[in-house]
Amino acid sequence: MNLADSFRAARWIRLTNLLLQAILFVALFAGLNYVALNHSWRFDLTQNHQHSLSAETISYLNALDRDVKITVTLTDDPDHEEIAQAYRDITGLLREYTYATRNNDKGKITVREVDVYQNRKEAEDLGTGPNVVVLVCGEHRRVMPLLEFYRVNAKEGKPRKESFLGEAALTAGILDVSSPEKKKIYFIAGHGEMKPDDVDRVRGLSQLRDELRQRNYELAGLDLSLAPKIPDDADHGVIVIASPQKRFLPMEEELLRNFLQTRAGRIILLLDPPRQPGLESLFFDWGVIVYDKLVVDPDPKSLTENNDLRLWTFVPDQISHITDNLISNELPVVVGPALAVSDDLGRSSNDGLRVKKLLLTSDKAWGESDYRSGARWEYTPGQDLHGHLGVMVISERTQPANNLPLSVRGGRLAIFGTSDLVTNNRIFTSGNLNLFLATINWTTDRDTQLNIPARPIQRFQLSLSQEELMRLRLGLLAAVPGFIAILGFIVFLTRRS
Repeated sequence: MNLADSFRAARWIRLTNLLLQAILFVALFAGLNYVALNHSWRFDLTQNHQHSLSAETISYLNALDRDVKITVTLTDDPDHEEIAQAYRDITGLLREYTYATRNNDKGKITVREVDVYQNRKEAEDLGTGPNVVVLVCGEHRRVMPLLEFYRVNAKEGKPRKESFLGEAALTAGILDVSSPEKKKIYFIAGHGEMKPDDVDRVRGLSQLRDELRQRNYELAGLDLSLAPKIPDDADHGVIVIASPQKRFLPMEEELLRNFLQTRAGRIILLLDPPRQPGLESLFFDWGVIVYDKLVVDPDPKSLTENNDLRLWTFVPDQISHITDNLISNELPVVVGPALAVSDDLGRSSNDGLRVKKLLLTSDKAWGESDYRSGARWEYTPGQDLHGHLGVMVISERTQPANNLPLSVRGGRLAIFGTSDLVTNNRIFTSGNLNLFLATINWTTDRDTQLNIPARPIQRFQLSLSQEELMRLRLGLLAAVPGFIAILGFIVFLTRRS
């Protein structure tokens, strides 16, 4: 008898075949897991990308150079629906943070969950109670209660969660604990400027102050008439001059000029008509012209229902990226009265500056020269400017003037023809906050996509009448089992025949 035809040979062949199938199945399973782990793709198919991190957060996480450990003491307790929902919201978001830093060798985010009721020792070591999120990086530690993660509406005496602020709160917390030093923002005082601690709707900046602090900036005041010196820590921060009502003294202007020129300083200036700050020499040094002309834009698209100026023409800039988010999301900027600002086309070609207008009016606008008289505004050829007028211009020193053989960090200057952009009653209008925070990040070398939006909490309610509810019960209890029974009977008849 041939060996291949024997019973023993057939059994060994069958066994070998089964072993090979098992090995191939395990190899296929392991290969698929390897590909899924190292070469996976993730898609967020929810409306408005509810489960995706914003570009600002991704930029910060890519630049993270220290490990951050996050401990969550919330529990998914069905007896406390509010806590359970917060647990699901926060842990789901933290999974995106750990995924985003999985390939970052310098700084990773790790998350662990601790039940403080069952793990008393860990709770004591953690030094905190339940229902908080603890961020630790080196010796820096921050405890975040649930109130920081939600915007609550307390109308009619009943608190109601309106939106989830988790990403903005977590990103701010990570920046806070991972940065050894906070960058400083000095607000100039002494000339009637707007103040960051003022809660007035028209000239207060308290809302802007809160937004800047949330992004790990430290704010301080600076009066050059009282202390004629710019602090050393301003070299790595920025000076903001918000709506000066009086002219700067020559000594103060010289301090600001030296700060920009010799210390590569950064300044943001917000002006208001009809005030002129007396900084003409500084403007000349940086190739900028501030016209004493009020912007008038009759284009219907450029006016709001309150006759405010609506700016929707942005110039893309691949270096500063200030307007990227505004352009991609079509976010307009809404302001009140504004002056026309522009780059100085007559400046020297080898001055080492890069000057660019980023925020423009429509082509129907003009710069009104006679806006103080109270007469009706009309365009006057030869006297008024016409066309796409600038409302924001930036200037950056990219190389020393006159091609001098010197390599230093260049100064940066941003000028807005309006301060109405950042006041308490304007800051959250359309793209206002987005534009100003992008400018702050550009001046402080934190050039990223900005503005983390709050995620609305979607609520769904199913309202059924008694008759509809009865139909639903009958359908679940009778229709589905009945369909399965009929299908089984048909299969029985088919097999019998």
